Amino acid sequence: MSKTAHLIYIIVFILIILLALLYLSYTGYAYYKTVLEERFFHTDHTLLKPSGSLGHGLGIIGSLFIIIGVSTYMARKRQRSLMRLGVLKHWLEFHIFMCTLGPIMVLFHTAFKFGGLVAISFWSMVAVFLSGIIGRFIYIQIPRTIEGRELSLSEVKDMKSDIGEILKLSYNLDEESSQIIIESTKKKVELQEGNYFIRIIRKYRNDKRNIRKIKSVLKKNKLKGEQYNQIMGLVKNEISLNRRIDRLKTMQDLFKYWHVAHLPFALVMLVIMIVHVIVAVTFGFRWIF
Repeated sequence: MSKTAHLIYIIVFILIILLALLYLSYTGYAYYKTVLEERFFHTDHTLLKPSGSLGHGLGIIGSLFIIIGVSTYMARKRQRSLMRLGVLKHWLEFHIFMCTLGPIMVLFHTAFKFGGLVAISFWSMVAVFLSGIIGRFIYIQIPRTIEGRELSLSEVKDMKSDIGEILKLSYNLDEESSQIIIESTKKKVELQEGNYFIRIIRKYRNDKRNIRKIKSVLKKNKLKGEQYNQIMGLVKNEISLNRRIDRLKTMQDLFKYWHVAHLPFALVMLVIMIVHVIVAVTFGFRWIF
């Protein structure tokens, strides 16, 4: 999938979610803002109540979306026969899309009335959704191949270039200037001590200071235009890789802990949802079939 096609892919997902949210909010606003005791007398009650033609349908379709989103992504991750089918990142984005649109539909299916066993499933769904956002943030912090495979620490380190050799062979810099650039792009051990968030701030400030120093050195050597941009590109790439190396182990550990929180909520949600469906069918609740 090209960058343009991927951008369109993401935009379509976002538009579908926003349009669904806007449509459902607009259609049911008058009904949902009515107090529970008076909803029975509302003209849209038979349509929008949880067992109504639209409300019931939203619950069924939303639940199917969640099941499809979870099962397809899990199958793509774990089934060897499917591992070459598309890029894992794109499957994750489809999983996020289905598991965002599905809960929105389930939310409107409830008509914003929560109680009993179903409330546990709903709040588990909310916990899964919110933890999914956190998980997505952690996921993108871990360097991966274009296929979505997680890179090891040694693989990330191998991505670093020999900036000293490149400066020596390709650019007319004096020895002192080259050494300043090399030292500025080295990974500093002393910056790895202390609290994680303090280390991030310290590293960020240090990187900004080094970039300013390198820009000053390049101006001193009267480098402009293409050569200036090429060296700054090399420098920023080295600094970016240093950051990735710094946070790789932390993010890998966080991702393991995240699974411990995310999966139980997902299982609780799915089990209670299945029980809810069985009970609804047993008591004769039908949709359009």
